Amino acid sequence: MAKVIMVQGTMSNSGKSFLVAGLCRIFKQDGYRVAPFKSQNMALNSYITEEGLEMGRAQVMQAEAAGIRPKVCMNPILLKPTNHVGSQVIVNGRVLGNMAAKDYFQYKTSLIPDIKKAFRELETDTDIIVIEGAGSPAEINLKENDIVNMGMAAMVNAPVLLVGDIDRGGVFAQLLGTLMLLTEEEKNRVKGLIINKFRGDKSILDPGITMLEERGQVPVAGVIPYMDLSLEDEDSLTDRFTKKSEGLIDLAVIRYPRISNFTDFNVFEQISEVSVRYVTSAAELHHPDMIFLPGSKNTMGDLKWMRQNGIEAEVKKLSKQIPVFGICGGYQMLGSTIRDPDAVEEGGAIRGMELLLTKTVLQKQKKRCQVKGSIAKLEGVFKDLSGLTFCGYEIHMGSTTAQQVQEHSVLENVITDGKNVYGSYVHGLFDSAAVAECIIRVLAKKKDICITDGVFEDYQTFKEKQYDKLADTLREYLNMDQIYEMLTEAEIH
Repeated sequence: MAKVIMVQGTMSNSGKSFLVAGLCRIFKQDGYRVAPFKSQNMALNSYITEEGLEMGRAQVMQAEAAGIRPKVCMNPILLKPTNHVGSQVIVNGRVLGNMAAKDYFQYKTSLIPDIKKAFRELETDTDIIVIEGAGSPAEINLKENDIVNMGMAAMVNAPVLLVGDIDRGGVFAQLLGTLMLLTEEEKNRVKGLIINKFRGDKSILDPGITMLEERGQVPVAGVIPYMDLSLEDEDSLTDRFTKKSEGLIDLAVIRYPRISNFTDFNVFEQISEVSVRYVTSAAELHHPDMIFLPGSKNTMGDLKWMRQNGIEAEVKKLSKQIPVFGICGGYQMLGSTIRDPDAVEEGGAIRGMELLLTKTVLQKQKKRCQVKGSIAKLEGVFKDLSGLTFCGYEIHMGSTTAQQVQEHSVLENVITDGKNVYGSYVHGLFDSAAVAECIIRVLAKKKDICITDGVFEDYQTFKEKQYDKLADTLREYLNMDQIYEMLTEAEIH
């Protein structure tokens, strides 16, 4: 059986996902077969495996760090919020249905056999499994029937590293308060504390660390500095949404309430002359060089939101001057109509933005598949994209058709109005260095700007360097000898 270790946090966005990824990378570098695991993930950024199954992108990022192919058993339960009180529940990569939060709270323990089965499957060819918790183990209203924090640790007899975020303040209260709210059995599972996102001279912390260890009776396993990394983070609390600076080439992504899979645009962030801004109002758009409409978990609702706050009108006006590119739900919005006869989202029908000659009908059956190929022949500002290769995936509940017969219709992977407006169902379309480079060079030429040569590194190569940088930092600031001592054989009860 695999050795196991679990990373839990004092709160959401304490850095659990990155620490799991970094530990996966370290164990891989040390010669072990390692894999990530998270029993239940709540996220709107998801991924489709080779088998056509859906999982959270955080575990995909961690699998990349571990140097292995993502498998749905790494994330057997995925919750995709559809509104403030309910989510689409995905089990073992397939949609189970929509549930209100209260109903799911009562139902979730019936999924424990699925969690154990997924974990056992992951064990078959793995030496070490690094498990990620969710939120905090001290949320006393959620502790009953827990399946993702201490409940998960008990299932597999995992030692726990507890992480606190000093950047948000009150880290000593975070860690000690969490320990105080645990049962004695749960507290005994916590083998090490980690202070994350520290800025400054560590010696200033030493008196606090001494008191923390004395009062908590748990050793501090490391103080991790704030790291400037370009990796996928928790989608609900990402820092990407707060960046407002504008580069020589400025890309605006519409951040509607149910934005999903905005990882499509991370590739552009590695280019120093390019800014990626997430905007929530017409006033925030300013004068971008290109606008992206990303995926959405509620396409009709998010289109209504754009219409009501004036963003739609501004995007339509700007589309006469600059490129507008919709992906998945954003692509559906660009057409003339969206119909929902089966009430997949809100029911009824809604007028689209009428920038592409397409119609969309939402369907109960979700399309999930990986895709690769070459971009169809295009006209318009991005005609040079024609023939470039891509590798990505589709994940959508709807079918889109052309309103009239066209030589290059909606059946192709990218369609256009022949001028500035483009749409595609393919997530990951821009991850190809050639595709991203083409888009940026077209925008730069339009502004008569020279973009530095050699900046368009293959995105996967770029991410590999980020994982190595993460691992190097953790090796320096974590007590890895102490962490190796914590590893124990998993034991399913």
